[in-house]
Formats: sequence, structure tokens, C-alpha cells
Amino acid sequence: MSELRSPIGILDSGFGGLSVALAVRAAMPAEDLVFAADCAFAPWGDRGADFIDQRVHAIVDFLRSERIKALVLACNTATAVSIDTLRTELSIPVVGIEPAVFPGVRETETGVVGTLATVRTIASERYRHLSANALAWAKENRPMPVSILDCPCPGLMECVERGEFKSAHTLTLLEHYIAPLLAKGTDRLVLGCTHYPFLHEAIEAIIRKLAPEKRVELIDPAPAVAKQLARTLATRKLCAPSETAGNVRFYATGANAAREAVLNALWQQNAQLEALQ
Repeated sequence: MSELRSPIGILDSGFGGLSVALAVRAAMPAEDLVFAADCAFAPWGDRGADFIDQRVHAIVDFLRSERIKALVLACNTATAVSIDTLRTELSIPVVGIEPAVFPGVRETETGVVGTLATVRTIASERYRHLSANALAWAKENRPMPVSILDCPCPGLMECVERGEFKSAHTLTLLEHYIAPLLAKGTDRLVLGCTHYPFLHEAIEAIIRKLAPEKRVELIDPAPAVAKQLARTLATRKLCAPSETAGNVRFYATGANAAREAVLNALWQQNAQLEALQ
């Protein structure tokens, strides 16, 4: 296989990373993609760093067997825990994803930015460093005080994995997490887990219910990740020829019919889910 035609590997603990895969597909339609989800061991966001790193490396080993030319960590938790190690271990480009707090602090009009993320992402040193840098930038460049309110969201990722995008349970969880942020004046809400963009409509419904007079922008970092990947491949002259459309293959640990149904609901095209051992 020509290196240019080698696929891009995309991994996540579950199907949330499909939000990134969709952005990559839109930005680079000629590229072949291999998406791998660790559904049988999800969620990662409430687990210890050693467990997460072990599972990330297991999925990366599979993707390397597919001769990928670049790796995308479509998971904030995996990025926080494993990206530095992977960049030392792999010779291919490794692109991660982080909560988009910088756009939040740049754009906020009230000075209050909320971050919805997993427990592990918010507790990570990488996120603390990111938030501190964003706030330091805001202190020098914004005419108002800016704060970032961190909200760990246990249970939300599982709602997406079950295909419960607007269930009563999902809406209850969202209201529990979002209400305190709105009460403190949040006008930019960072979706700090790749699963959360699939709850976009439900989140907007909760905002309309709780604060119909407020304008709250949701910030999804997936398009920025796709742009960064495109720049990286172009710099390394690894872009696939544009004459034909690329294909996408989907793998998951614990693959079954129910998970394939959720995959198709999220991808919104016919997709076959293959077992990843």
C-alpha cells in the first residue's frame, strides 16, 4: 500500500470520537479512515491513568497493524493521559483533542466559561495547565475578569453510548450539570468530551428551559482537530490523492447489534461494525 493511501487511525473509548471522525471526513474526504472504539472497556473518563494508558495502547497496537499513517486521539481523556508517551513511541503524526477553553475565554461576553468534561480530563495535569494558560492570556488581553468553571459529568458519555440522546435520564443529568453554570453567568460552554456534541440538541433544550433569555454558545473542538490534522498531513506530504473518495471502517471491542445500531444513528450512514479483539 502506498503511504499516501494508508489510512488515518482514529480512536476513542466509545463512539463519541465519531464527532471527530465526521469532522475529519468533511475536511478530508479522500482519506481512508479506520475508527476503533473500546466500547467493552468504556467509560475511560472515570478510571485510573494506568488503566486508560493500557487500553489506549491496546487500541493503538491494533491501528498500527492497519498500517496507519497518522493517529488521532478522538478522546480528551486519552489525550490527557497518553499523548505525550505516544508521541515519543510513534514515528507517525499523533493529533489529540483538548477542551476548547481558549476559544471560550477569547469569545466570552460575560467573562464566564463553563467546561463539561469527564472526571479524568478535568483532574488531569494537562487540562489544569491548559486552563491556566488560557486564563493567563485572558488576564493580559481581555478587558474583563474571566473565569473557567469546570464541571465533571459522570454518566453523560454512557447516555450517548446507549443512544439515549434525549431520554428523561439524559435530560435530568444535563440539567443537573448545566444549571449551576448558567446561574453563575456562563455564556460559552465548552464540550470537553467528544461524546457531548451528540447531545447538542438536548443541551440547547436545557438552556432554553433554564435561561431562555440568555445566549449561550456551545464550543465543539472537532473541526479544529480536523484542520490541525489536515495541516500536519500537508506539511509531511502525506495527503491522499483527491481523485477518489476514501472509505471508512469501524471496529469496536464488544461489538454487537445494539452497538452497531448506535453507530449508525451517530454516523447517519450505513455502517458495519466489526469486532476488535
